[in-house]
Amino acid sequence: MSRRYDCADAGDRVTGLREAASAIRRGELVVLPTDTVYGVGADAFNAEAVAALLAAKGRGRNMPSPVLVGSPTTLHGLVTDFSEQAWELVDAFWPGGLTLVARHQPSLRWDLGETRGTVAVRMPLHPVAIELLNSTGPLAVSSANKTGGPSPATCEDAEYQLGDAVAVYLNGGRAEHGQSSSIVDVTGKVPVLLRAGAVGVEQLREVVPDLEVGS
Repeated sequence: MSRRYDCADAGDRVTGLREAASAIRRGELVVLPTDTVYGVGADAFNAEAVAALLAAKGRGRNMPSPVLVGSPTTLHGLVTDFSEQAWELVDAFWPGGLTLVARHQPSLRWDLGETRGTVAVRMPLHPVAIELLNSTGPLAVSSANKTGGPSPATCEDAEYQLGDAVAVYLNGGRAEHGQSSSIVDVTGKVPVLLRAGAVGVEQLREVVPDLEVGS
């Protein structure tokens, strides 16, 4: 049976965050608000939990889960060969609606799907998400919808699609943008925009003028 907490209520927020962190440690799934859309999260270092996340979405291992972090400094333990341009994008747009695809540290013991040695990572601009992430550490988080379904801008939208597959729902109100993050690949010499989203091409090129747009 899923539990739902209203994070607009101070008491409910404290309880909800505590219960969500406990659920993550047990390998269960949690829905959390972000600045883009609602996400469904699991412990990034628990392979069974990540597999449950992909199954809840009806998603295969060929579409690995992104990772959310609570601070840019967390990147030092997660990624390698992170370019100066990548750090400039972090400085300009984190926390916010920009996901970066980088090479992950080969020593990391995680299984996010078929990542080919990379990880898609983002720091969300939402106090509830950041508080949870600072309690749990990095989370595998994907949009809280069934694959092919609409991206959820509200907790109700997420619950309608995922139901009892999720242990705890954190209701943080309507997502500010209701639009998925932009995704930029920083694994090569030149950053490449893989998906347009919350951060526009013009904004990105103000920071990295040589940004390419993927086909």
